[in-house]
Amino acid sequence: MSERTVSDSTAPDIAVVTGAGSGIGRAIALRLAAGGARVVAADLDEAGAAATAEHHPELITVMGVDIADRGRVDALRDRVLDEVGVPTILVNAAGWDVVAPFLEADAEFAQKVTAINYLGPVNMCSAFLPAMSEAGRGRVVNLASDAGRVGSAGETIYAGAKGGVIALTKSLAREMARSGITVNCVCPGPTDTPLFGSLPEKLRGALVKAIPFRRLAQPEEVAAAAAFFVSPETTYITGQTLSVSGGLTMAG
Repeated sequence: MSERTVSDSTAPDIAVVTGAGSGIGRAIALRLAAGGARVVAADLDEAGAAATAEHHPELITVMGVDIADRGRVDALRDRVLDEVGVPTILVNAAGWDVVAPFLEADAEFAQKVTAINYLGPVNMCSAFLPAMSEAGRGRVVNLASDAGRVGSAGETIYAGAKGGVIALTKSLAREMARSGITVNCVCPGPTDTPLFGSLPEKLRGALVKAIPFRRLAQPEEVAAAAAFFVSPETTYITGQTLSVSGGLTMAG
């Protein structure tokens, strides 16, 4: 592994974005690249990540990873540190779910949902935060869900995992503050992504009707929230949870 040095605060950001092959993760990767960041588009779907990179080939590097596999996450970390450098931004946007009643969920499904949606961010933070802490600066943005804030019928295990991400974010924010690292959480509501498109049509329609704006969020609107948390103006904001739901949820 190449020798690591303390990051230069004037240098361009280096961002690692999981789930960058589609949906919200892709929108975040493109938003950060458009702002001049060097982005590692990390995804199990390397073809999808490659399609993301086509928009900014000079700034986006594709790397495959299964965030549920700690060995593969560590391999990603080693490659990023060797080939790109110490990240200043880590965005955990990868997620997975299938909507179904809780009583129909078996142990294998529960383990997969938890491994991807909760242990995935744990693995990524465990792998990358030591180098970021040594550098003395950085931003972590975890993508949870409004399901984790208020619950969601048909997504009980997913909601529990995303609720864990919210708690993880708050606890990490306390631990990492002395290293100059902020940790915040974005909670999307219904968003126009492949995951939403997989829902039954009747359920999709009911969710849209429940949103005060009567439309889904676009991935770019969620990406704007992530970009806010990594902007120079938010150095004193940490441990916060921001809902991007068009008013579907308004709890304080």
